[in-house]
Amino acid sequence: MRGFLIGVIFAALVLIASLLWYTRTGRVDFTADQTPSSFERWFAGGVSDASVERHAPNLKNPVPPTAENIVAGAQLYLNHCAGCHGTSQNPESQFARSFNPPVPCFFKDSPDMPENQNFYIIEHGIRWTGMPAWGKTLNQNQIWQIVTFLSSIPNLPPAAQKVLAPNPSASPPEP
Repeated sequence: MRGFLIGVIFAALVLIASLLWYTRTGRVDFTADQTPSSFERWFAGGVSDASVERHAPNLKNPVPPTAENIVAGAQLYLNHCAGCHGTSQNPESQFARSFNPPVPCFFKDSPDMPENQNFYIIEHGIRWTGMPAWGKTLNQNQIWQIVTFLSSIPNLPPAAQKVLAPNPSASPPEP
């Protein structure tokens, strides 16, 4: 029995040493223009989801989904989030396609996480994904307004849709 345990421990140490050697000698491709393997997507996605579930405080959204708050959230979203996460007119921006892991495009797939988890992600960001920690730029009320907006995407009031609509005066002049 003792020999078996020593063999298991030795095999585990060899496996760990092999993984360290493989990763530390640059054999893993970390370029953003290469599609990650299905194992990498599964593993990294699971780790990220588990971290958010564990660390996001169980908060209730203090911002009611009034038209005024949704419009304020739409404006904040347009200014800070739409370049990566898209709009109703441009659900998958060209910029979003350059990220690996892929950026959630909220006008193709509405956010499905609980509001407290969306708040946590916006406030703290997600390391190695390009998602910044907006808690250093926006106050908590503004972050909650964005969360309220995200929760309202399937049924946006007309005033919020107007905020997201392209501004014809912002287009470049015709030659």
